[in-house]
Amino acid sequence: MPFKIEDGKIKPLKLSSEEVLEAIRKEKVKFVDLQFTDVPGKLQHTTILAELLEEEVFEEGVPKLDGSSIRGFVEIHESDMVLKPDPSTFTIIPWMPESLKTARMICDVYRGFGMGRLEQDPRGVAQRAEEALRRAGFEVSYWGPEVEFFVFDRVTWDVLLPFQGQSYRIESREAAWSGGAAYPIRFKEGYYPAPPQDTLMEFRCECARILTENFGVICDVHHHEVATAGQSEINFYRDSLTCAGDSVMTLKYVVRNVAQKHGMVATFMPKPIFADNASGMHTHVSLWSRGRNLFYDPDDSYAEISQLARYFGGGILEHSRSLAAIVAPTTSSYKRLVPGYEAPIYIAWSRSNRSACLRVPVYHRGDEKRKRLEFRPPDPSSNPYLCFAAILAAGLDGVKKKIDMGDPVDENIYKLTAERRRQLGIRELPGSLKEAAECLQSDSEYLKPVFPSELLEKIIEMEISEHTEVSMRPHPYEFYLYFDR
Repeated sequence: MPFKIEDGKIKPLKLSSEEVLEAIRKEKVKFVDLQFTDVPGKLQHTTILAELLEEEVFEEGVPKLDGSSIRGFVEIHESDMVLKPDPSTFTIIPWMPESLKTARMICDVYRGFGMGRLEQDPRGVAQRAEEALRRAGFEVSYWGPEVEFFVFDRVTWDVLLPFQGQSYRIESREAAWSGGAAYPIRFKEGYYPAPPQDTLMEFRCECARILTENFGVICDVHHHEVATAGQSEINFYRDSLTCAGDSVMTLKYVVRNVAQKHGMVATFMPKPIFADNASGMHTHVSLWSRGRNLFYDPDDSYAEISQLARYFGGGILEHSRSLAAIVAPTTSSYKRLVPGYEAPIYIAWSRSNRSACLRVPVYHRGDEKRKRLEFRPPDPSSNPYLCFAAILAAGLDGVKKKIDMGDPVDENIYKLTAERRRQLGIRELPGSLKEAAECLQSDSEYLKPVFPSELLEKIIEMEISEHTEVSMRPHPYEFYLYFDR
């Protein structure tokens, strides 16, 4: 089990390369799964015989990757890549049979022939962001994403012959449209219902147990979310940037596999259901040095936040429209970011106020260890490594340039008139993926200490292409609106 109890607290147990090799021998591991993430954020893997894993693999890497076949990586003429496993991510996959006992490690991607780190590797971007943080004079940033998702009984779609028409169908025993087969949850009434309405409590408990006991991702709370049809949320303890990215990818991996085991299917697509809340990934962040939370100031009467936190938040607000392309990177994201569904579309900040895109939680006074900023636009379709790295880059730009957040907005922004929002200087996030990509195209200098230009160009290219592909296809609702014209 990759965790330990220390001073009454659960802590992940991270192994060295020597300890990994010993664990493989001791546990009689047959295979090792090497995992990494492509640029859009999909988990990839290749599996090797455990006997082939030797000490030099951790230094030289496994020469088993065609980088031209991975989205966002490289062209075919430069495609030889190696995977260097990170021993601190070693764990045994619990659902594999004993006869095929398999461990997994998350890998860093390197170019072949000793040509160094692949600049487009999302985990490498996260690590460069942490280096930028240290260069700026800070020790560590802590990240706490709230990962939301849907778990359905069955989903089907038909898009392969678009000239014949397109459709999808969602089946869920909890759904408002399920016909009362059990205790259906009405639209927007899914927040915290007790079983038997919450049919997924046992499922989430199993996911949380596996994440904690088998993968060292310490889950502290889970619950049903607002939407009908199985919307859920699992939270884990805050962690440093790259480790938090690893944890999000691991959470998705576990949730999908446990759902499949139960004959269900999980999705981290932001907006699969019309007329109900979408899935977000509200992201909490704080900066620390020498055991002190640098965002905390007990003398601030408004929210107990420091001037540093105000500058960091100012950078996030300043760059929030271009950040959208990275933290909300799909066309589905912009079906979430619309009025009426608690979505954070307005660029403003406040304490406690969930209608602002940047929030300072104020549950308790004098709580240094929990003082943080919460950036609400991210959603779980984002690549967590790139998402957190971009937010950090924006915040550090705010610190460097001393961009203050300005005055807080202590009103329900959803209920303000357009004129009142204009008076308060409240802007909106982009309304489409294409607009977000264009914002990134015109505002990316703050990212370049962390994101290589080639990666930013690839992100913009992929997003504009996806927007175009979706926009080109006739939609069933267009038939309803226009067929009789």
